[in-house]
Amino acid sequence: MISAEEIFQRVQELGLRIGSDYLKSDLVVVGLLNGVYPFFADLTRAIDLDFPIGFMRVSSYGAGRVSSGDVKIIHDIEIPIRGKSVLIVEDIVDTGLTLDKVLKHLQKQSPASLRVCALLDKPARRVVDLPVDYAGFTISDQFVVGYGMDANGLYRNLPYIGEVIAKPDENVARQCDNS
Repeated sequence: MISAEEIFQRVQELGLRIGSDYLKSDLVVVGLLNGVYPFFADLTRAIDLDFPIGFMRVSSYGAGRVSSGDVKIIHDIEIPIRGKSVLIVEDIVDTGLTLDKVLKHLQKQSPASLRVCALLDKPARRVVDLPVDYAGFTISDQFVVGYGMDANGLYRNLPYIGEVIAKPDENVARQCDNS
């Protein structure tokens, strides 16, 4: 679906744009674990600024393919963000339920600003209307894996993003870039 080369190029573009936008800001970058880890690492290296990073672990999926709607903050950010420009980095924005909970939670800590960067934006599934300030790719309603995203804990290590297609006995990650 999206090749490793396309991901690399887009992450570099996002990093340049974010670096330019936050040039005169007191930036804190917050990654939402688990799926964000490769995107987060590549993106933060592509932003040519000095800034602290933090992580939150939030869950709403469990073992399924569809958000349960029950969003839980499992691990909160440990960096003070009062008065700071906060950039939340997410692997995919689907229903928006997880991100909505995170935004409301962080807003209580009085940051100067809260913005969102997502590798993948899936607006067709949006339940909560919220902004994605920096989107790597907009995709249709497909279940995807790779580059940090998983299906039951598998396929996170793929260097590309593939669609999960159902077969009678298994789920298979399909790379759609002819490699």
